[in-house]
Formats: sequence, structure tokens, C-alpha cells
Amino acid sequence: MTSLSPLLKQATPVVVDHALGSWIYGTDGREYLDFTTGIGVTSTGHCHPKVVAAAREQTGKIIHAQYTTVLHRPLLELTDRLGEELPSGLDSVFYANSGSEAVEAAVRLARMATGRPNIVVFQGGFHGRTVAAASLTTAGTRFSAGFAPLMAGVHMSAFPYAYRYGWDEDAAVAFALRELDYLLQTRTAPNDTAAFLIEPALGDGGYLPTPPAFLEGLRERATAHGIQLIIDEVQAGVGRTGRFWGHQWSAAEPDILVTAKGIASGFPISAIAASTATMSKGWPGSQGGTYGGNAVSAAAGVATLEVVREESLVENALLRGEQLQAGLLRLKNRFPAIGDVRGVGLMQGIEFSTEEGTPDAATAGAVQQATTEQDLLTLTCGPAGNVVRLIPALVVTAAEIGLGLRRLEAALESVAVPAPGTGTAFGHDAGSRPGERVAAGAR
Repeated sequence: MTSLSPLLKQATPVVVDHALGSWIYGTDGREYLDFTTGIGVTSTGHCHPKVVAAAREQTGKIIHAQYTTVLHRPLLELTDRLGEELPSGLDSVFYANSGSEAVEAAVRLARMATGRPNIVVFQGGFHGRTVAAASLTTAGTRFSAGFAPLMAGVHMSAFPYAYRYGWDEDAAVAFALRELDYLLQTRTAPNDTAAFLIEPALGDGGYLPTPPAFLEGLRERATAHGIQLIIDEVQAGVGRTGRFWGHQWSAAEPDILVTAKGIASGFPISAIAASTATMSKGWPGSQGGTYGGNAVSAAAGVATLEVVREESLVENALLRGEQLQAGLLRLKNRFPAIGDVRGVGLMQGIEFSTEEGTPDAATAGAVQQATTEQDLLTLTCGPAGNVVRLIPALVVTAAEIGLGLRRLEAALESVAVPAPGTGTAFGHDAGSRPGERVAAGAR
């Protein structure tokens, strides 16, 4: 009998029958509140009616129209609609299928546009699993180990991870910028450096928002030295952080922007955006791909961007993210195993630490498994695997956030020891009773 690769590690035992909004309905008859969203992909929730309708309609017209052979209306519409959200000056777009492909296209463009070989990445960044993208990834050795040699010309600099260093954010930013300056003096000269590549909030690296002052420091140095600033918005973009783009919490603007995941609510499509002047510096034939800009995915992307605007989902992500973080901080006060709570918008992380302050992957893993028993789906991340990440859909309601927090508290109670004298943060009504489920789409 043929089976899936044994190298695939399933985060939960759930087999999906169908899904809607923030809810996954398993073949086991249970209803799961989904705070994973396909790792931040189903931005408008599962099977949003408008996205489903757009995809169905397009499937009846044409499914695959290879876009360097024949153009199709959904891709042109998506380009126009995306252009309304892109930072000023980024008026040229190239489409691919995945985040990894888009990251590689961005790096290729930066090298061609500058004529320089080297890329600076930042510790904890995740940029994909293909060879070049894995070479740029420092979120954990599992992404790049075992298939060396990796792509040359990659240099890593420090990320301002304040909790890890035991500093405040300002001190961490000052340190990381000094380390970058030192790197440019000792390892990769500015006139050999094509690009800085960074996420506006680390994903697999531990759900760490990049401090605005650090992004602004990168922008200052990139401008001074003619270096391209590539911002990887694959996970943080399309409203997830409470701004349309995660970097918009700062004053820094990218030279090249990378997007994927939430842009089409689960249909595979990715893109890079740059100025026409920068894009024109790429070599002829250096961009292309059989499935890039697929017609059905593009139609889903148009519908997704319409839903994000019509339903004020960026604003909802901000409000629900504030509600979620406030609840997580209450849990931190109750459970000493929680060392740090951080995030922005609907991209929140809980870092577990031992009494000695070292990463506690065992507790994080146990909590993540326990949430499934409470009918709440979560994931772990971080180089040590000691961060539980919460990624609700942008359509999540206040009631669903409240329910998720109660279920998370119940999971924590089954695994971690609460601080003496602390009562429940949210009450004990977090079970799997049918009457508990919040109607999909209600806000």
C-alpha cells in the first residue's frame, strides 16, 4: 500500500471533512476552531463564499492559461487590484506559485539589478525550502541540513530578539544594527552586497515582530549603499498584522516586496513587486514558469482582495489581535512556563521557557497537542520548537477569540502548573459542547 512520506510530521491527527470560516469539521464528527489557517494561508477563512464562487466561475472558463503564452483577465485584474495596495513606486509585478519561488525571484532580481553577489539575511528568518530559499533560511537547521552545498553568497546578521538576549527592544535594535555594520566591515563589503532580506515579523523563527526602528535602520543603510531592501511579506502580508503589509508598522519601504500565502485564500499563487526601473534590470528570460499566475488562483486572489476590503478585515485583524494578545498576557501571568508573549495582529506567539530561562520545547509541544484535544488547532515554531503560534483567519470573531482563549487555558491546565493563588483567567466553559460553536461569519 502506498502512503505519504514518513518524513512528513503531522501536527494534529485531524482528517478534514469540510471547513467554513474559522472552523474545520473532522471526519471524526468533531468541530475544530482553526487557529492555524494552513500556516497563515486561508486569510478570508475556509471556503469564503465569494472566493469559492470566483474560483468556480473561472474553472468553467479556463483553468490554465500560461501567462507568457496568452494573458487572461483574472491576472490583469489581480495586478490592478494588488497595485492599489502596494507601496508607492512598486509598479511592476512578477507572479509565481509559492513563497520559495518568489523569494528566489526577488534575490535573482536584486543580484541582476545591482551586479553584486551577496545577500544579507537575519537570524531566525524563514524564506522557503527550495535550495536557494533554504540557503537564505536561518529559522532552524532542519530546513537546510543534509543537502549541501547550499547557495553561496549568503551572510547572516543578528536579529533584535529582545527576549532571547534579556534586553529591552531598544537595546536589542542598537545591538543588531551594530552587528550589521560590523558584518559590512568584515564579511561582505557594501559594494559586494546586493540585498538585505528580512521578514517584517519572523514566522518559523518564533513569531517575533521586527521592531520598526530596525527596519528603518536597514532602509537607511540600504539607501546609503545602493543595496536592495527585500521585505518578505509571505506570511505577514495581506492584513495579518493589522496593516495591509507588515512593514507598514514602520516608515521603511522596500525596493522589492514578496507576497504569497494569504493573497488567494488557499489557492497557490505568489508574486514579487518592484519598480519598473528595477524590474527592467533583470536579464531577459530570467523570469517565467509554467504555472505562475494560474487563472483560477488569480480569480481567487481578486476575490480575496475584494473581501479583505469590503469586510474591513485588516481592521478586524488589528482589533482581534489586540483581544488575543491581551488574553495571552493573562495566561502568561497565570502560567510560569510561559516566558514571553508577543506578536502583532493575528500573528501571536507564546514562548515557553524553563525555570532556568532555557527553551522548553517539551511543554510547548505538549500544549500544542493538548489544544487539539480541546478542539482548538495550533502549531509550534521557533528554532528550538518552544513557541506555540496562533494564526486565526482574518474573519475571526470576538466570540471565537474568546472561545479559543478558553480552550487554550484548558489545554495549559492539563500540561503546565499554574502559579499559586491564581484562578482561571477565562472560566471553565471551554469544552466541546455543540452549543459552544460560534456561527461562521458572525462578527
